[in-house]
Amino acid sequence: MNLWAVLCLSLLVVELQNGVCQQVKPIKDRGENRIRPAGKRVKVWSTLKDGRGRSQSLLTQVLDKGRFLRLGQSTTLTPGKNMELRCKGNNIGWSYPTYLDTYNSSRLSIKQSDKYSQLILTSPSAADTGAYSCWVIICDGTECEKDHDRTYVSYIYFTDKDNLFVPSAVHFEIVYLRPDQPAVVPCRVTEPQAKTSLHREVPPEEITANGTLMTYDPTKGFILPNPRPEDQGVFYCKAVTTDTPQISTKFQLLYVEVPSGPPFVSLKASPDSVRGGDNINVTCTVLGEPDVDMSFTWSYPGQDYRPVHIQTSWRLVNRGLGYTTRITQSILTVEDMETIDFGDYICKAKSKHGETVVATTVISK
Repeated sequence: MNLWAVLCLSLLVVELQNGVCQQVKPIKDRGENRIRPAGKRVKVWSTLKDGRGRSQSLLTQVLDKGRFLRLGQSTTLTPGKNMELRCKGNNIGWSYPTYLDTYNSSRLSIKQSDKYSQLILTSPSAADTGAYSCWVIICDGTECEKDHDRTYVSYIYFTDKDNLFVPSAVHFEIVYLRPDQPAVVPCRVTEPQAKTSLHREVPPEEITANGTLMTYDPTKGFILPNPRPEDQGVFYCKAVTTDTPQISTKFQLLYVEVPSGPPFVSLKASPDSVRGGDNINVTCTVLGEPDVDMSFTWSYPGQDYRPVHIQTSWRLVNRGLGYTTRITQSILTVEDMETIDFGDYICKAKSKHGETVVATTVISK
């Protein structure tokens, strides 16, 4: 019995020693192997409840009674009710449908405060349907740029049963088909659930969006990834919900022959040789894309001394097998030619794709 008592007493002493050793180590020293940058505070981006973390949109809609709704990729609102959007940050940029800029709408206002930027649109209508976006602006001194990592966008539908299509300022729109880029027939809808179809006027037929030759996006319209000459013609769109079907404006689809690039220019004097006292026309002709504007600059022998008349015009023409080209001409006219008028006539044609300079010489008979 004495041996067992000694053994139990020894075990009790060992346990007490272990307990004391565990208490000696201060709690504050636990985790001392963690590496912390000296003198630097590390900002940690916390993960939000929905798991999207930092990428979650900071674009919100202000509701009644101070409530907020964080907007997703698309939102459906009711026309007529004022809309207020907010984006967090003390330096925010905005984009919205170009329709509002085109008509310099006074219904739109943007205000910046210390913590957020505010966009207010009063009495919105179906025509205001489109993408609304905000982003943080980062500045380094006087140079500022858009922070693409903190850019948020929501496509907002202002659903109107009387206007299933977003109203257009024109009743007949031209869509140019180019072989090197997709084309869009822009019949956008205000109701994303509307059943929308594309129809050719002559011969009458419905064009099916099969996902290969044509697709449909309610925020853009019907998309032709690889336009063909046979896609030309007059078209319209039809939208159907539970009410009577509605028809869009008409679209003239034209296939473009001339690829993008600097102007292709020719210059011709008529007649090419004249006598003193004659009249002469020097014509600068450009073949280009139908929707690309052209500007002209002239240099001529009697410049600054002799009066001339310059007239510029353009028209669309069909060339080849159904291809459409824009012909733009600038005609310089000199009347009652004098000695100072003979020499080199230079035409410079300029577009957004570049410029081309050509010259011709007018001599005396």
